[in-house]
Amino acid sequence: MHFIYCPHCGTKLIGKEIGDEGVIPYCDNCKVPLWDMFTTSIIAAVVNECGEVALLRQDYVSTTSFVCVAGIMKPGESAEETVIREIKEEIGQDVEELQYIRSFPYLKKEMLMLGYKASVKKKEFKLSCEVDSVEWVKYEDALSKLREGSIAWQLVKTVIEEAVYK
Repeated sequence: MHFIYCPHCGTKLIGKEIGDEGVIPYCDNCKVPLWDMFTTSIIAAVVNECGEVALLRQDYVSTTSFVCVAGIMKPGESAEETVIREIKEEIGQDVEELQYIRSFPYLKKEMLMLGYKASVKKKEFKLSCEVDSVEWVKYEDALSKLREGSIAWQLVKTVIEEAVYK
């Protein structure tokens, strides 16, 4: 989100040189710089002890490709708490171990996605209303079900490569 007006007082912002950041939108009334904002979210490759990854169908996201569990961080929630909550809410799995993989800028939606590998013990899925279907997919078949180059594809590829070379 790019600010044009101050969210605190409504004054039209000016450009002001701020250190080595360059020209930043600035409220001369509140004396505060207002950097562009983005939403922070998580994306998780949920894996089990059988060498499988949980891939979801969410028609509001894609009708042609599978996706990974993802969700928006709530105020006051850590990224790790968000991963655990989203996995429980969306597919009913309990996270046993969590590993941060890397961050992924998602410019199209002005998001920063924090990517995780979440290990669970395989059990029956319990789907939220956001999820149309989910299935356990063997590592060797997973990438072909994801849109090549997508953030989910990059995350799952990294998780599979780590498992293979371990």
